[in-house]
This record gives sequence, C-alpha cells and structure tokens, in this order.
Amino acid sequence: MDSRFAPLPVRQLDIGSPAEPKPGQAAPAPHTDEARYRAKATEAAVKFESFFIAQALHKMRDATKAMAADDSFYKDSVNSDMLDMADNLVADQLANRRAFGVADAILRQLLPPAPVSPPENSVISKKKPTDA
Repeated sequence: MDSRFAPLPVRQLDIGSPAEPKPGQAAPAPHTDEARYRAKATEAAVKFESFFIAQALHKMRDATKAMAADDSFYKDSVNSDMLDMADNLVADQLANRRAFGVADAILRQLLPPAPVSPPENSVISKKKPTDA
C-alpha cells in the first residue's frame, strides 16, 4: 500500500458535528453563507419592528376611540380600514428608518459581534522626538 495517499483522520477534516466555539470567539452563524444569514436576519428584524410599531399605532387608535365622545368623529368606523392601512404604511416607513431601535436590538442578539481590529498607532506616536 502506498503511504503517500493515506486518508486523513475524520477529526482533522472537521467532518461531523459542528465544532464548539473557542472561549472569547463568537458562535458561528447557523448558515455557512454568513452574508445571506445577515441579510435574512436584518429583513426579519425590520419586519418585526414594523409589526411592533403597527400594533402600537393600532392600540393607540383603539384607545382614542374608547375615550372619544359619542358624537366625535373618532368614534366613526367608516374609514377604519383606510386608517389601518395608513398605520401599516407609517409603521413600515418608521421600521425601514429603524426609528424605534427594535430591529437594532434584535440584530445585536442574533448576529455575532464584528471582529475588533487592533487600534492603529496614532499620529502623535509616529512622530519622532526631533519633529516639530
């Protein structure tokens, strides 16, 4: 048997169960394509923020109806469908701007932290003592 082409042991190939993250290292993304995972997580977080804002607007509109007088135009439910649609559109716009920060909070929990690069030497430390 020719020993030049001996197969590698399975543990050297990292085949099988996923490796545990090392201490101080962020957990790997569940998908192999991290950019795709990041895009899907961002889209889901923004959609959740939009849903959250839409529910808040809906509850505020319900509270306004409950507190309004009987002859108030706030009690009129003629345009309620259009107002719900408008609330959803406003919620989408606010979520796309990340106005409430809900999507950012979710992404901080879902995505691994960005690698921290070592600080570069400052301009002051690069100057020689003889420089003026």
